[in-house]
Amino acid sequence: MEAHRARKRFGQNFLVDGNIIRKIVAAIDPKPGQVMVEIGPGLGAMTRPVCERIDRLHVIEIDRDLAQRLREGELASQLDIHEHDALKFDFSVLGDDVRVIGNLPYNISSPLLFHLADHAERVSDMTFMLQKEVVDRIVAAPDTEQYGRLSVMLQYRFECSHLFDVPPGAFRPMPKVMSAIVHLRPRPAAQLDAKDALLLSDIVKAAFGQRRKTLRNTLREWLSLADWALLGIDATRRGETLSLADYVRIANFCADR
Repeated sequence: MEAHRARKRFGQNFLVDGNIIRKIVAAIDPKPGQVMVEIGPGLGAMTRPVCERIDRLHVIEIDRDLAQRLREGELASQLDIHEHDALKFDFSVLGDDVRVIGNLPYNISSPLLFHLADHAERVSDMTFMLQKEVVDRIVAAPDTEQYGRLSVMLQYRFECSHLFDVPPGAFRPMPKVMSAIVHLRPRPAAQLDAKDALLLSDIVKAAFGQRRKTLRNTLREWLSLADWALLGIDATRRGETLSLADYVRIANFCADR
């Protein structure tokens, strides 16, 4: 079969390091009978070893040439191939307790993670390769440079763990950045204590929309100085200094009104 040339518009960097592949698959630990979907299977570096452990695998591939290679390849009988943009894919069609894996295109990783969060109630867990900078943002603590909207919203919905880093030399073509593996497990519904999840999302987005501005300015649409006093939060602080619990408390205060 003719060699596939990586396409920049799809953010393609193919994993080729066998030791790294084995380490990732061991971290995923696929089991027979589990419903699994791989986003961006590419040339099948992770697809093959995962298929050795389970009966069937859903794959979502936007590149029609790569999708065709999968249809014609040795794994075709084990694959349910969805030639689709993962950003627009309805993950609910796969059923419940879905395990999601993938080497995510770095150019769409953040919007894709927010899209997957919308389907979290159907997900068992997610294990992804991402740009290390994005993983650092996902797991970041308050009052750090990396902490932001992605940190707050994903940590609200998931337990987030940085597993290990992957060097540029593990890929072809070689990216200019370090990569990392992150594991996301949905939090139980009982822990999701925001009364209005959309309101929480709007407040967090506004708080980080202009990082240098104080809360008094970024959240003035929702809260007055008197409200900040009732909440016991200094309105001259910036959004990155608040914890997830602080944001939930603010959102619930606004929801109660």
